[in-house]
Amino acid sequence: MTTFDALRSQLLDAAAAMSDTPDALSGILSGIVDDVGRALAEPLEIFPVCHHSPASAVAMARRLREKQPKVIYLELCEDMTPLLTELRNCKLPVAVQAFASELDGFPQDWAPLSVVAPVTEASAEYQAIAYALDTPGVELVLVDRSTDHVFQWQPRKDKAAAEPAAAPAEGEPVEGAELHGDAVGVEIGDLRPRFAELEQHLLHHGKVRHWSEWWDQYVEQPLGDADYDTYRQVMVLVGSLFRRLAPGAHDRVASDEERERYMWTRMRQHLAASGADSGDCLYVCGAFHAASHVAEFGLHGDDSYEISPRTATKWHHGLIPSSHSAIEAQFGLASGSVSIAAAVFAKSVTRTGVVPYRLEGQQGGSAAGKKKARASAVVSVESQQVADRLSGFLARPPVLDALDEDELLGWSVEIVRLARRNGYLSSTADAIAVFETSILLAGMRGRARPTPYDFQDAAVTCIEKDSVPGRRDVRRLCEIMLGGDRIGQVGYDSLPPLARDVHDRLAPLNLKLEQRGVQRALLDIAGDPALARCSDLLWILRYLLPRSAVRPIMGERRLGEKPIQESWDLALGTHQRELIELGYEGITVEQVLEQRLRRAVYGPQATAAVALGAVEDATLYLRSRRFADELGSRAVDLLAAERTVDDAPEVLRRARRLLAHYRATEPVLPAWLESFVKAGYAHYCTLLPNAFVDAESGTRQVAAMLGFLFSMESLALSLGCDRAQLELAVAQSHPTTPAKTALLWAAQHQLGVLTRAELRERTSQLLDNPLVLPAYPHYLSGFVQALEPVPALTGFVVEVISQAFARLPDPILLPWLPTLITTLRKEGGDHVALLAREAGRMFPGNLATLDTWTPPWSATVPPTAAAPAGPTAAVPVATLLTSRPDTTDALAALLGCDDPWTVTIPTAPDNSLHALLTRHPTPATALAHTIGAH
Repeated sequence: MTTFDALRSQLLDAAAAMSDTPDALSGILSGIVDDVGRALAEPLEIFPVCHHSPASAVAMARRLREKQPKVIYLELCEDMTPLLTELRNCKLPVAVQAFASELDGFPQDWAPLSVVAPVTEASAEYQAIAYALDTPGVELVLVDRSTDHVFQWQPRKDKAAAEPAAAPAEGEPVEGAELHGDAVGVEIGDLRPRFAELEQHLLHHGKVRHWSEWWDQYVEQPLGDADYDTYRQVMVLVGSLFRRLAPGAHDRVASDEERERYMWTRMRQHLAASGADSGDCLYVCGAFHAASHVAEFGLHGDDSYEISPRTATKWHHGLIPSSHSAIEAQFGLASGSVSIAAAVFAKSVTRTGVVPYRLEGQQGGSAAGKKKARASAVVSVESQQVADRLSGFLARPPVLDALDEDELLGWSVEIVRLARRNGYLSSTADAIAVFETSILLAGMRGRARPTPYDFQDAAVTCIEKDSVPGRRDVRRLCEIMLGGDRIGQVGYDSLPPLARDVHDRLAPLNLKLEQRGVQRALLDIAGDPALARCSDLLWILRYLLPRSAVRPIMGERRLGEKPIQESWDLALGTHQRELIELGYEGITVEQVLEQRLRRAVYGPQATAAVALGAVEDATLYLRSRRFADELGSRAVDLLAAERTVDDAPEVLRRARRLLAHYRATEPVLPAWLESFVKAGYAHYCTLLPNAFVDAESGTRQVAAMLGFLFSMESLALSLGCDRAQLELAVAQSHPTTPAKTALLWAAQHQLGVLTRAELRERTSQLLDNPLVLPAYPHYLSGFVQALEPVPALTGFVVEVISQAFARLPDPILLPWLPTLITTLRKEGGDHVALLAREAGRMFPGNLATLDTWTPPWSATVPPTAAAPAGPTAAVPVATLLTSRPDTTDALAALLGCDDPWTVTIPTAPDNSLHALLTRHPTPATALAHTIGAH
């Protein structure tokens, strides 16, 4: 005869009367009774809990005072033990976190890995932790699998597949729900149906909207005032029910069974090593695990299970702030359910007289409450005989609480007040309507006393009409009124060294950086040079943290510039989690930044542009010449290994900026930069012919290659490069697209192969050919891109565009105009401003002179005009030089020439200047025509 034989007989009779297939149903019901009996008969007392359950927290506090266990086994990742003592320095809720960014033994695309276990005051696990840490002689042992095993036991697919799927969130996300980031959540007591059909059936017949409300009505409230034996038996029964109705092939069931083998193995190992009496121990686990079916269950279970070793991944542990909304989002709970649970826990403590445990020094704790808790602690003698409390609990109807009119009336008045403050046109009549509707809804749902969920529905129905006038809707206002979204905070003493260092170094700002919200920091660096160190730190934090954490309002950091005044918006308290996670990577932010830059340039996706950007960042933020030189040497190697020119524009932009910086601040260029210019000159000369014909290489990339070659040519030649490389590369280039053809013409002009007159003639031929006109905008796009390598062509590009508008007839010009605009916007947007300035310089400034204005290119001497030969061609130039000798004198002094001037214009053939101009009269003639000399 067993304790639950009478209950089993009643359930079997009910199965035979209610089901067409009583064998299946009777097997389930009989198995549930067996699970309850097995859990309660275990010598090691099992305390079943549900996560964030007020009933579990109250029952735990009551049981700890009665039993006073010496060892508590807790279902939590075993490697998180050292962090629990730091909870006393924090404001709950917070989350215990394990974090790994450098993986060894896991797929690299899973990085970073993060696991969080949130802790709230209204939870059974916190009661156990507080009791164990503040009671002398009590040992707390975490027995669940390590965070490394959390990912070891997942299928090797991708990171998304490796993360246990949370239940779907109930309701809209609210502010603060992102505090856990993308971490995997672990919880004590996940108690929810494992397939949707059962959950939907319970919600439908329970006349509730979501699972949190069903649990509150049918489990939390009946167990709120129940004795310990009733609580324990009911929780194991619920866990067994959900376990037996879970699909057999469910992945989570297999994972749960693996965890149960792990936990029972760890507990037996600890008992054997410590010699503790199992009667003085308490095992706190989820109700689902209390009804375990594995062979390793119990102190006398199978000992054949072997725990696999951990991987070589280095895990970092810390505490991060959490919030009620973050917990709800993490585990798929209804919005506001954790806040309501906290309020219910506070009311239960007041009603039952149970004094909860709190850690010594806990923020928000009550010293008087702690003293009262110690004084009321008594040791009771345990009885091994367990009475059947389930039969009576299941047979009697639910006890209906009497209506608390004062409480409901206070809620109704307060929600109307909050609604009016948030823009709703609510009145006293709405308060009365909310009051009456709450009672009506509660009666329809089978309860006399309206719950917070009934009140929420009534408030939404009566107050919220067509739209939400402000940021918060009525449902959110109800959550705020019933307790709000409590956001935790990690205390200074529990922060990692990096976070404490940041707070210490920003102390001169005199701001409360631990507070949430945005704070304005004003830095007068010119008046107080000591603030320059704060500025340096803020810029590094700007680089490492999310943009909203550290945001500059005034001031910028550029190469070669020194700050004078800066203004910042700081929200380090709001982004405390991100700051704490930086502490897992290093001791100081400078060390973290150096590691990230080094990983970026040595990673598999590193390119020369990335390495140059790292050099610039190291120079800006770290001011380390040694580290910048190391990254620069890596940039040289990366550039030589590249086989594409996709990053050529970025390489050109960063190389020019670094070259200008070092020329302005250093006596000589760094050796790596000289090597980079030499390697880049040879590299781009080699790739240029193929880039001109490769369809994958865009016009912008080819223009950037030419820009690098032409702008760095003088430095490259001084370092030993050969200009013949560039000439051969251009000669071997044969583009097939209009834009690249225009680029080639510009390059040939820069090399002296094409004159400006020949360019003008080619563009004129394009305008004369009606078959080429549709492609003319692409030629223009190529010329616009050519301004990057050959900026001297700006005037010519303005001329080419002007010629198109002047010569094309309207039937051709108007349909062609949109194509021109879209092409220039897409491919030449960076140079349009330069063209506009040049056009403003060339065109008349007012309408009156437009009719008489002659374009400069129309006044150019035709290329077929014969140039005068003989000594007379040198006369205008000689006259110009002798009449304005200052420039020539300065050049002569620079070259070390001290020969005196000759006032008369030389005509003798042995004079060097005269001989040169006589031999080559064309430049002198053109110059004379330009200055108007005849």
